[in-house]
Formats: sequence, structure tokens, C-alpha cells
Amino acid sequence: MADKPVSEMTFEEAMTELEQVVGQLERGDVALDASITLYERGAALKKRCEDKLKEAEEKVAAITLDGNGQPSGTTPVEAQ
Repeated sequence: MADKPVSEMTFEEAMTELEQVVGQLERGDVALDASITLYERGAALKKRCEDKLKEAEEKVAAITLDGNGQPSGTTPVEAQ
């Protein structure tokens, strides 16, 4: 999975790999150069997860409810 560009990962893929990166760094059995590369990958994965969560929050916020509390459609995020 480490070969897949972070920008193409789903939230779940990024979170799974981020957990693996953190685990490797916590064990401390990785050479310094590899640790730096892992840290950079982890930072990119963390940002991807944050961005995907923000997108989801915006989609949820865009859902409007009718008088009965039922979803009546969505409002494009750009229109807000």
C-alpha cells in the first residue's frame, strides 16, 4: 500500500497506513534515514485523513432537513 499516492487514498486506507507508520516509529527499530521518510509519509497521511474528515463534515452540514426532520436534499458546499 505504501506505493499508492496519498492523494488517491480513501480515508480508511490512509488511516490504516498511518497506524502502521506510527507503529514502526514507536518501535524505534528503523534506521534514521528510514525514520525521516516514514515521518514524512505519516505527516502526509495525517493531512489526508484530516482533509477527508473535513469533506465528510461539510457534506453532512450541507444536508437540509424538512419540517418532519427528514433529509430533503442537499445544498452544494460551494453555495454556503
